[in-house]
Amino acid sequence: MLTHRCVMFVAKANNPPLAAVLITAASALLAGTTLLAKALGTDTLGPALHPMQISHGRFLFAFLVIVTAVGVMRPRLQRPHWGLHIGRTSFGWAGITLMFASVAFIPIADATAISFLNPVFAMVLAISLLKEGVGPWRWLAAAVALAGALILLRPTPASFQPAALLALSAAAIIGMELIFIKKLSGREIPIQILLINNAMGLTIASVAVSFVFQMPTPEQWAALVAIGVLMACAQACFVNGMARADASFVAPISYATLIFAAFYDFAIFGVIPDGISMIGSAIILTGGLILVWREARARQA
Repeated sequence: MLTHRCVMFVAKANNPPLAAVLITAASALLAGTTLLAKALGTDTLGPALHPMQISHGRFLFAFLVIVTAVGVMRPRLQRPHWGLHIGRTSFGWAGITLMFASVAFIPIADATAISFLNPVFAMVLAISLLKEGVGPWRWLAAAVALAGALILLRPTPASFQPAALLALSAAAIIGMELIFIKKLSGREIPIQILLINNAMGLTIASVAVSFVFQMPTPEQWAALVAIGVLMACAQACFVNGMARADASFVAPISYATLIFAAFYDFAIFGVIPDGISMIGSAIILTGGLILVWREARARQA
């Protein structure tokens, strides 16, 4: 079992107000990583870095934060399920790399809204991979959310955003990652899952970045460090928030990421969401909330 010092990664008593604070903090931090990824993927801080180099920085510095926490807290680690970890990390690395690539070309809020489709993709994948049954309400939620994504893609010759397909692909791949996370959940302690995930992710990212590496500017190094630290802190906040309240209470709060993303994009890059972005995002959020509501009803039943 964990020592009493593992506060960042261990749930205490059920505490919905604290859970709300933690999930809101995780949302703000997560949106911050996409903001920094956009700055690194454009010429804001110097010559644009390749998305694989940005994801390498994310895994490198997040790993350093987490391994330091493990060294200080000294939790009792368990025997890991390597197959599940390899699958989870491989899809996670690919998903975050595509997400970082997309925000260099489309508004952060659009990419964030599309990323909210990952539970929908996970639901569809769970039918064949986990043999889960899916009722009409879940299919309705999926259809509504996908309709919102179609609006954000702007599928007309004059307004189509090809880069939005990167965010859509990221959502699908992260949906697959969620399947592995679901299988890992309950098998191992959260801090061990984070440690192994970031260690494996760093290994994959280090191989990939060797083909595209360019020396970052001092400002870019600072942003890469910040991405890793923010991601590690966001993961810690999210794990604790999820453990301190029901998922049906926590999940809607995580949609605050979209609000933070839109605010950051406006404050730093002067990007104002247009009507299509707002409508598409609202429809995706509606689909997500229907799915959360249905999951809560199913658990009560």
